[in-house]
Amino acid sequence: MQAPLARLKRPSALYRMLGDRVFVVVVTLLALGIVALSLGLGYYLYLGGAQAIERFGFWGFLTGTTWDPALKEEFGAWPYLVGTLLTSFCALFLSLFPAIAAAIYAAEYAPKWLVGIINYLVDLMAAVPSVVYGIWGIFVLAPFLRENLFLPAYLWTAEHAPGILPYLGNPSGYGFFTAVVILASMIIPYTTALARDAISLVPQAQREAAYALGATRWEVMRLAMLPYARGGILAGVILALGRALGETMAVAMVIGNTNIMLKLLGIPLLYPLFGPATTMPSVIALEFKEAVTDIHLSSLIALGFYLFLVAFVVNLLASYLINVFKVGGQRA
Repeated sequence: MQAPLARLKRPSALYRMLGDRVFVVVVTLLALGIVALSLGLGYYLYLGGAQAIERFGFWGFLTGTTWDPALKEEFGAWPYLVGTLLTSFCALFLSLFPAIAAAIYAAEYAPKWLVGIINYLVDLMAAVPSVVYGIWGIFVLAPFLRENLFLPAYLWTAEHAPGILPYLGNPSGYGFFTAVVILASMIIPYTTALARDAISLVPQAQREAAYALGATRWEVMRLAMLPYARGGILAGVILALGRALGETMAVAMVIGNTNIMLKLLGIPLLYPLFGPATTMPSVIALEFKEAVTDIHLSSLIALGFYLFLVAFVVNLLASYLINVFKVGGQRA
């Protein structure tokens, strides 16, 4: 019994214990610093937008539909909030299945020489600056969609169902649908990368057990691997959604930036499919340098505060879902 105690009293052992404590303190302070930074960001955004929130009310500013900085100095965030949510979730839906398909192919079906190429291209797409996507959208995607989708669909609708034309909007090529396609292209790498890694981490025993029971390759993927990897896949989906919610320049360059909405059951809830729309990040980027009055500047910062709240709620929900459907397919 004496020997272990003697070893603990050696200076090297004491130094190791002290080093462990210092390490724990440093790591704890760094973790708390991230929390403090997030809370401080939200707090100062609220302070910057307090003038607009106090003037129009917390819910009044959120649900207001008028944005008139020139004449009435009246501001409402509703068109921008709806545009942000619609473009983000539509882009997520459009990108989800191609992203998961690419992840499955790269993790299970692609030959080894092709896996490296696919992984490199996926990482490269994630690293491309958003302004490059915007330039591609202006000069390539928008003209292509206008000539091959928007105009044919608009002309066919004008002939056979003219009552639907207001829901299609102006087929100029710059509008809601183009922004959704741009966003979908930008967030595919995030879902693909995390889903690919989650599928690759499925234990080999999981696969072999399914094969031993007579399952086909597709049944092994569907019944044994995807349920096990669903936590990682969901993490990639949430990361992609967060990326879409905050995207600014690429969307601002192709979305048209108009807050005129369509009413559904008397409530403005939609934008024309082909027509112009707007989002919270895009209006902040476009109007911030032009804000000459205090209330206009405060309203733009208040938009940033509401965008921060939206991102906070999305990440809070994501943490809950990832905890429920954690890696391994078991509930927490």
